[in-house]
Amino acid sequence: MRAVVYNGPRDVAVQDVPDAKIEKPTDVLVRITSTNICGSDLHMYEGRTDFPSGGVFGHENLGQVVEVGAAVDRVKVGNWVAIPFNIGCGFCKNCERGLSAFCLTTADRSVVPNMAGAAYGFADMGPYRGGQADLLRVPYGDYNCLKLPPDAEERQNDYVMLADIFPTGWHATELAGVCPGESVVIYGAGPVGLMAAHSAMIKGACLVMVVDRHPDRLKLAASIGAVPIDDSKGSPVDQVLAMTNGIGADRGCECVGYQAHDPDGYEHPNMTMNNLVRSVKFTGGIGVVGVYVPQDPAPQDELYKQGEIVFDYGLFWFKGQSMGTGQCNVKAYNRQLRDLISVGRAKPSFIVSHELPLGEAPKAYKHFDARDDGWTKVILKPAS
Repeated sequence: MRAVVYNGPRDVAVQDVPDAKIEKPTDVLVRITSTNICGSDLHMYEGRTDFPSGGVFGHENLGQVVEVGAAVDRVKVGNWVAIPFNIGCGFCKNCERGLSAFCLTTADRSVVPNMAGAAYGFADMGPYRGGQADLLRVPYGDYNCLKLPPDAEERQNDYVMLADIFPTGWHATELAGVCPGESVVIYGAGPVGLMAAHSAMIKGACLVMVVDRHPDRLKLAASIGAVPIDDSKGSPVDQVLAMTNGIGADRGCECVGYQAHDPDGYEHPNMTMNNLVRSVKFTGGIGVVGVYVPQDPAPQDELYKQGEIVFDYGLFWFKGQSMGTGQCNVKAYNRQLRDLISVGRAKPSFIVSHELPLGEAPKAYKHFDARDDGWTKVILKPAS
């Protein structure tokens, strides 16, 4: 089968690899028809993680079931399914608590002895191949496959967002504690930041502000009723305070991660975190879903080589703020979000800019990584 293979920093190619297949009775085999390029993929694409050469990318996947293992009971051949990027077992202590991002059964402890959690095609999240390919093996298929409504094939561009970014954007607002009638500031207008804005609007936030500097992304934020803030035009903190009568936003979401950089292009892995502390009110809540990693093999900030940042903890403590962090437990949200899409209450596909055949993945990675104008979200279509 064909797959998007990582050969080294900024070098991916569509190559033939051994077919994915049923390996255990609990497996499901899915023919992938839509698979997104995620901002998290770019950390690996740029060589900023220890993702292995020869690995297959792709953790935002949707497709049709073509084979099931002998122990699979609920999922049937022919079902259209969205596949959470977390690989959970469904029965360990964490999965039973709804923490599928921290599964104790599927975790690979060969590198990190106390590891929890696994994902497709993701650095340090196990040996599982990604779904930017023709086929994907889904372990514990009954648990991990979300069955989709009859309109799934026609509305793939919406439903594929259930694999990661829509639940992750929702997770950011959950971690921050967003309630109806509150103001929210979101740092980052990439796909996850836009999903956080979409989620906050659905939840009834009275004011949603989105900080970025790319005109195409800020335009998308404005298209759903959010207020765009261009941090290249002045301090984003000052702009947020001006819109909130000097008090600050009730809630804040970090949707950028450790490669945050200023308008001149210099990386500051602590920049958005500290700006959030200053942008959010006393006793406000902050949700952090932007990726931060324990080690960065090519840091621009030497301190971040070991995953450390200079954080303004004194002000954070003084303001009595709370913070939630970590990868999204997709299973905690994807059924509800699926139903919001089904009835038209949510339409996450508004961020999609390009649909391309799998063979054009190298070009897509190059443009998306460069943040070229208009390249806001790419969906690869292996069947095209």
